[in-house]
Amino acid sequence: MLITDCIHPKILEVLASCGHGDKILIADGNYPLNSCTNDNTTKVFLGLKPNLPTATDVLNTLNSTVNFEKAEVMDPEKGEEPGIFKEFHDILNVDELQKLNRYEFYEAAQAKNIILGINTGEIRTFANILLTVGVR
Repeated sequence: MLITDCIHPKILEVLASCGHGDKILIADGNYPLNSCTNDNTTKVFLGLKPNLPTATDVLNTLNSTVNFEKAEVMDPEKGEEPGIFKEFHDILNVDELQKLNRYEFYEAAQAKNIILGINTGEIRTFANILLTVGVR
């Protein structure tokens, strides 16, 4: 019997195959997952309705299953930092979130080492995060 919070079979299968340096994308409901990831990325469309599940719901679950060594977010470049960034920071307990501009983020999300992309029902803007799998 599994003791992790994650019970999604496909997500568990991909997480089990992760190696150090592989990356996982958690995307909001507006993110173009099909066109802005690579052909080898396993895509899981979890978005059921607005805010179900949220990006932070998915992050909390994955964070209880996998060790992450780095997190990258899409920087709005203007205005205040999105509130979700503090939530990401608090969940991951990392020193900082690496900020990429919009086009850098889209490019990074298409790299060959993005092995899992999860689309959520998240409606907040800039609620996309790239997670680098670490070692135990």
